[in-house]
Amino acid sequence: MRSSVGMGWKLKRSPSVLLVGLVILLALLVVCLLASVGLGAADITPTEVWKSLFAFDESATNHLIIRTVRLPRSAIALLVGAAMATAGAIVQGLTNNPLGSPSILGISAGSAFAVVASTFILGTNSLSVYANFALAGGAITAGLVYLFAAIAPGGVTPLNLTLAGTVLSTFVATLTSGILILNQQTLERVRFWLAGSLAGGDFNLVVQVLPYLSLGFLIALALGRQITALSLGENVARGLGQNTAWVKVCGGISVVLLVGGSVSIAGPIGFLGLIVPHFARFLVGIDYRWILPYTAILGAIVLLAADICARLILRPQELPVGLVMPLFGAPFFIYLIRTRIRR
Repeated sequence: MRSSVGMGWKLKRSPSVLLVGLVILLALLVVCLLASVGLGAADITPTEVWKSLFAFDESATNHLIIRTVRLPRSAIALLVGAAMATAGAIVQGLTNNPLGSPSILGISAGSAFAVVASTFILGTNSLSVYANFALAGGAITAGLVYLFAAIAPGGVTPLNLTLAGTVLSTFVATLTSGILILNQQTLERVRFWLAGSLAGGDFNLVVQVLPYLSLGFLIALALGRQITALSLGENVARGLGQNTAWVKVCGGISVVLLVGGSVSIAGPIGFLGLIVPHFARFLVGIDYRWILPYTAILGAIVLLAADICARLILRPQELPVGLVMPLFGAPFFIYLIRTRIRR
């Protein structure tokens, strides 16, 4: 199996063109944010949205909906979309594996299991308590996946990492299902969150998770040059004088922070970390100094769009966004298997 992560679009992009692209994506992100705030079970006009932001009237129902429900939900979608997509780009770069993602490597499943286990043992259903458990679960699972891949024949190869992640993810998901089957009370507390949901959060929750996500983003951006070299092959990175083990450790810490923080507030949302980095790589090439910011913005856009669809498909009822993302991700996953992996 030949990996194609390092085989981006060969045309070189000038920094000025890439900056223009970022500006265009940021403008599209603003449009998606406004649509996310205005659309839902009750459509709210742009004028009402503007007034709720800059001339807030607490006696107006639409103003309260925007301030207490829509804005926090949109902020969570932006942060989680950017974080999960960025984590996927890092995983693909570090492992040189086009199928690499937090979900496929078991990190999301480990975070979810830790949250469900803590709910079962401690009896809590507070999203603010989930963050530490999600981070710990993701870190332990990531370490185990890397360990199992290291002791397999051939060592830490993209195939071994994918196989170890798939097996461990399945095992952890089975344990999670077992807890939920044996304890109905735990299921009632976490079932909507477990499907991947952006509802129910507030700005206090965003503030609590923001330090984890911010640190994860900073580490990722600082490693852009190193991940670019590593994505071209470990021998290439070593030839450039890199300490590849240290780069992988720092990258792993970034992924755990981004995924753990995201899972704690929105549950395990799949496919973001798999599909979005490929779109970013198509636009900018192989330089992770540009791939990472492009991926973050695209991830936020995709999750905001998916959440809007989740609200409108069965309006006035809402679906968890985790049930909508596979509609985008599954066809692209099949495309990857049929084309890029076979090259």
